Formats: sequence, structure tokens, C-alpha cells
Amino acid sequence: TLTKKGKTLHLYTPQEIATHTPCSIIHNFLPASEATALLQELLEESVHFSRRKFQLFDRTVQSPHSHAIYISSAEEHRQHTTQYKYGGTYRSDVRQITPHMRAVSGKVQTAVNEEIRKRIRDYYPGGKKLKYQSPREWMPNAAFANCYDGPSEGVGFHSDELTYLGPRPVIGSLSLGVEREFRVRSVVPPDSGSLSRSHSDNGAHDPSDSKEEQNPSAADTQGQISIHLPHNSLLVMHAEMQEEWKHSITPCQTVSPHPVSGNRRINITYRWYRESLHPRYTPRCYCGSHAVLKCVQRRKETRGRYMWMCYAGYAPGKKSCSFFQWAEFDDDGEPVWEKKVSEDSAPDLCNFAESK
Repeated sequence: TLTKKGKTLHLYTPQEIATHTPCSIIHNFLPASEATALLQELLEESVHFSRRKFQLFDRTVQSPHSHAIYISSAEEHRQHTTQYKYGGTYRSDVRQITPHMRAVSGKVQTAVNEEIRKRIRDYYPGGKKLKYQSPREWMPNAAFANCYDGPSEGVGFHSDELTYLGPRPVIGSLSLGVEREFRVRSVVPPDSGSLSRSHSDNGAHDPSDSKEEQNPSAADTQGQISIHLPHNSLLVMHAEMQEEWKHSITPCQTVSPHPVSGNRRINITYRWYRESLHPRYTPRCYCGSHAVLKCVQRRKETRGRYMWMCYAGYAPGKKSCSFFQWAEFDDDGEPVWEKKVSEDSAPDLCNFAESK
């Protein structure tokens, strides 16, 4: 292995990144003027971003950067504030996609799908997709925008929440403004141990990740890999990323100011929410909350299996129930429900690149 415990390996070229991490990168992704216009638009938007509060043991803590969720329409805004839950809570920081963000969505969709094809061809066994990876065209229909205001803001090691993404998701991450380090490390299960919650992002910093940050030796078993994300770079997190790796934005001492954003970095993570995992279908906990989809990462006997769990206890003032249910999926990552689900009138999310 290239990495060593307690050491950070820095990678810069697209070839190095694709070979040694579950990611690929495209530098200078947009025309310079388009990248600047998008950055300026999102800097104005960022005044409306929020910092999520969550419960960690007996303390209420706040996410270490600000963020917002973006969707296509007013109806989707209603759905996201009344039906979709993240880490056991509804979100109020939901906004409609901005004109420049919508304009670049088609380019992101095309680039991500091409990177997926290359990844399968060049890096996967037999040139075939991974088990549970969707064979369908990747179509972004939701996005998280994050603002890191200054070098001290970041986010700890985490995996992104799978509840609406499903197994083996692919995420397109567009960086604007100040260059920051994006660190990744593979998850190595211990020889023994109890079933633990895999940590997830929830659009911000999942509270369960903080438990791991308090034990850095456990979080750094194989060392870390640092990918430098300059302005106007598109990073694709491939289908092996969320289940087998964790990622972070590391706080630093200083940054080199960007001429437009100063010390701020804006990041858009474009996501494809599966229609089959709309909240009208997903399990409810005993307490009535929406269950959260997790992947076992730390117990060797069940590593790679998926489970539905209660996460209500991470909301301030709430407690989790004991709900647990193994999740079953077909080879394409579509859920196999025990009971036939009934359709209702709630529309699916619109593809950013096609919606008006």
C-alpha cells in the first residue's frame, strides 16, 4: 500500500487520483467566465445557508461549515421540508436551484456519466459495474451546496447518507473559490467488535463522525490520501466510495485567497436520488421517524450489508428507538420491499439538466 499509518500522501494528477483513490478529477471543468459567474451567484446565496445542530452524547453541537439543499421546483421544496429527513430531522435550508447552477447541470451530468464509463472499463473486474451499482444513466436531481468560510472551517471524516441515494452511489462534486484539501482513507474493519453505525454526511457533518474524530488513531489505520481541489475542478466520487472509504475537508492554518471569493470555498455536490427510495416508500421506525439507510463498515462478518436504523436521537431533544431492519437490494441496487408499496400522487424529483 502507498499509504502508511499516521502519514498523508498528496496526489495531484488525474492519473494518480484515479489509480489510488475511488475518485476521478477534471481540472478547469467549466469555461473560466462560467465558473466565475456560478461562484458569484453562490456567494450571494451563501448568506442563506445554515449550520445544522445535532446531539452528540449529552451535548448539542453545530456543523463546522454552512450549507443548503437545492432542488428543482416549488413542489419539491414542499416535499423536502415535509417528507425528506436527513439524519432523523427535517431540513428547513431547502432552496430552488439557481440559474447558473441549473445551466451547468447538463455539463456535470455528461462528464460524470463519461467518468463512470471509464471507471467501469479501466478499474472494475471484468469491465463490469459493481454489485448494487445502478446501470442507469446518472441524472442529478438534488444538490448540497457547502460554504467553508476560512481555513478553520471543514468537515470530519464521513460517508454520505445513503437513504435516498441507495447503494453504490456516484456523486459529482464541483469546487469553486479557495483551493482546499480533500482527504480520503479506506475503512478497515477491526478483527472483532460490535455492530456500529457507519457515519454519514446528511448534507453536513453527521454527529456520529465526531465519535471517530475523538479517536484519531482508529480513524487513521492506513493513513490518508490528500487530493487538492482547486477552483473550477469537478471531482467524481465513484461507486466504491461511500461504502468502503471516508472523506473529509481538513481545517488548515492558512489558504491562498481567491480573487473573487477571498478565503471562502463553495462546493456543490450533485446527487441522484433514486425514485424507488422516495420517503413514501422507506421504512418508518417504531417512534414514527423515517429510518436511515446505512452500510455496515466495521464488522467483518456483515461488512457490506445494508440496514435501516433509527437516527432520531441525533436531533436535539429527541431519543432513538430500537428499530433495526436489514435492507435488501437487487443487483442493480433497487430495493426489495417485504410488502408491496402503494403509489401516491407525490411526484419524483426532476432531473436538473432537463427541468425548466
